[in-house]
Formats: sequence, structure tokens, C-alpha cells
Amino acid sequence: MSEENEKILFELSDELISQVEQLIVEKNDKELHHLLDDFHYADIAEILDELDLEDAIYIIKLLDSETTSDILTELDEDIREKVLKNLSAKEIAEEIEELDTDDAADMIAELPEDRQKAVISQIEDEEHKAEIQELLAYDEDTAGGLMAKELVKVYETWTVAGCMRRIRGQAKDVTRVHSIYVVNKEEKLIGRLSLKDLITAKSEQKIAEISNANVDSVNVNDDVEDVAKVMQKYDLEAIPVVDDNQVLLGRITIDDIVDVMKEEAEKDYQLAAGITSDVEHDDSIFQLTRARLPWLFLGLLGGVGAFLIMEGFQESFSKYAVLFFFTPLIAAMAGNVGVQSSAIIVQGLANDDVKGSINSRLLKEMFLAALNGFILAIFLFLFVWATKGDMNTALAISISLVAVIIVAGLIGTFVPLFLDKRGIDPAIATGPFITTSNDIFGILIYFWIAKMILGI
Repeated sequence: MSEENEKILFELSDELISQVEQLIVEKNDKELHHLLDDFHYADIAEILDELDLEDAIYIIKLLDSETTSDILTELDEDIREKVLKNLSAKEIAEEIEELDTDDAADMIAELPEDRQKAVISQIEDEEHKAEIQELLAYDEDTAGGLMAKELVKVYETWTVAGCMRRIRGQAKDVTRVHSIYVVNKEEKLIGRLSLKDLITAKSEQKIAEISNANVDSVNVNDDVEDVAKVMQKYDLEAIPVVDDNQVLLGRITIDDIVDVMKEEAEKDYQLAAGITSDVEHDDSIFQLTRARLPWLFLGLLGGVGAFLIMEGFQESFSKYAVLFFFTPLIAAMAGNVGVQSSAIIVQGLANDDVKGSINSRLLKEMFLAALNGFILAIFLFLFVWATKGDMNTALAISISLVAVIIVAGLIGTFVPLFLDKRGIDPAIATGPFITTSNDIFGILIYFWIAKMILGI
């Protein structure tokens, strides 16, 4: 089996962890080196996540910085923070010097401010240091905070032969050469080249003659979510970053965008679950409580509201007690339909697929909800009529169901669209907010329609 296949098939096991721990206890560095040399740095990071902190630090200090720098970028954030606390500023600087500027800036940004200054002062490569400091100045949620300075750029006035000689020096610092960017004497981005264009061109040709002027780029101050949408839309592996004067500053690669999309998905999932801030399973009880309590309190208010509504229809309950037993069904259907509608809209907004006016969306949702409600109401009508033998009661409950589903669908559609227009993350609409509001509206509509039909 090839080494590549072995890496693909890597599987963390208790036996492997025990073997590593035993080698550390025995201080058998040679055998530990031999064992870990067979693994990809991401696999080693997975191993370190399962070790005690002291053992993880032992391995970090044992291996060379070229390997451990990559391992540190793959470690769980909490584990990495603890490891870095136990490394000196000089040791961290040695790791930083092996990383691309974007990864280096991200790692330094995780450190306390005083440690940041100490680590930066220990970086010997002055150019690398200056580029990291430049990236640290940008907001982390902008293209500037995400970009790397490593890229291959050529000038439009160069010949192909001269260009080939010069890019060899640049390419050694770039992990993957997705594109070659063409600039003018003012350093402004004016085009791009593929390696194929360069290799197949004649040696004496000028770069301006073979470059493609159609090059997508993003502004350094663009939001990272907007950058992700551009790269997703045009299926780009990398995109150049420019300033307001179109000067080429850096590039963003697809692996960074995947991380952004993953973080955004996790954030949206937590919002949909009613968690107001970014938390992890191993955070403190206080942090978890602070993140969950606001929405739980909203649910409590919703329950109190439902109680007050039901109390107002107490007379109806005394005459038609059967209405009480269908209250959970009505509330559940309202919540479910609202969440379904809002989830579709939120997904569409995230993918930039929601087009047209709000009115057209609401009209479509109204017809969709009416159709679903009518089908469900037929079944509910037959069930109530068959079990209770009262057509009027069955009619009241089934008509209420249709009305509740329509209103829930409209609320589930309108709220995320409204929040998006106001610059608020619409993912918040798929959680307890929609469920609670639809429960209240659902119960109110249910008893009001039942009272109208039954004359109570």
C-alpha cells in the first residue's frame, strides 16, 4: 500500500495513543520520530489533541519547526492556546517563521497583546515580520484579515524568458501556484496568467501580450462572507486582493474560504438552536449559560403569553374541552411550519439565491402553506369527526389548522427577510424566535376561529 493511501486511511486508535504515550515515558525520541514521520501533520495534530498537555508539548519541542508549525495550525484552538502558553516567545517565533503570512498572523492574533509584541520582536526575517504586522492591522472579518502575502506576480513589461527566471524565486515561497498575477509599474493589478499560458508562449513575447485582463479580485476591506460568495460563484481556487487604487496586496485561497464557511455554518447552527454566542462543548458553565439563557428566557415569555391567551378563552374550554387537547398539535404545527419556511429563506440568503421582492416571496409561501394546510386539515377533520362525532368541532379545529399554517409560513418567510434587510444575521430566525412567536400566534388564531365557528 502506498504512503499516500496510508495517510488517507489514517484512523486514530487507543492503541496508537498508548504507543505514543509509552514512547514519551521512555524518552525514546528516535522511535517516536520514526513513528510520527509516517503521518501527515494533520494526523499528528489529531494525536496531540488526545494527549495530555505535557505530552503534546514534548512532541512539539521534539519535532522540527517546519513540521510543528503546520501541526499547530491544525490543533484544536483551546489545545493550541495552552501549548503556546508553554512555549517561549523565541520558540513561537521559530514556528511563525515557517508559516505562510496568513496562518502566522492568525496564530499571533490569538496571543495576548504583550506576548504578540514579544513574539514579533523575535522574528528574524524582517520582510516576513513586516508582512505579518500588515495583516494584523486588518479586521479579521475582512479580506485583508484573511489574505496571505505569498503570491507570484510579474510585470507587464517583462518578457516570457525573463519572467520564467524571476518567478522561480517567488514560487519557492508559495505553497500552491494557482495563478500568476500581472501588474503595471504602479503595482496595480491588470491581469493574470496561467502556467499553461506562460509555458506555451514564445520566450521573446511580452507578458502584456499573453496575459488575460479579465481577472476577478476583491477589495481589502470586503467582508469575508462576500469574498466567499464571489469565490463560490466563479468556482475560484484563489482570488487576488487589492486596495482602493487597485494595487495588488495579496491573495486568498480556497482553503481559507472553506474555514470561513465552516465557521459561519457553525455560528448559524448555534443561532438556530438558540445559542447567542460562539461556544464550545468544553466551555465553562457560566459561558454556556450566558449563551443559552436569553433564548430560554424568550421561550419562558412565550409560554407565559400562551397561558394568558388560553386563560382568556377559559369559558370556551368549559364548553368544548376537546379544544384543549388539540392545543399542543396546533402549537407544534405552527412552530414546525415556521421553522421550515425560515430555514429555506435563510439558506437562500446565505447562498445569495433569494431574488425578487418580499411580496412575491410572501405570496408564494402563502399558497404553499395553504396547500399543505388543506391536505393536513382534511386528515384532521376526518379524525376529529370520527372520534368525537361532532362535525362543527372537527370543522373548527381543521379550519384553524389551515389558518395557523398559513400565518406561520408567512412569519417564517418575512422575519428572516426583514432581519437581513436590517443587517441582522437571519439565521437567528430559524430558532426559538420563530418557534415561540408562532406558538403564540397559533394558539391565538386557533381559539379565535374556534370561538367564531362554535359560537362560544
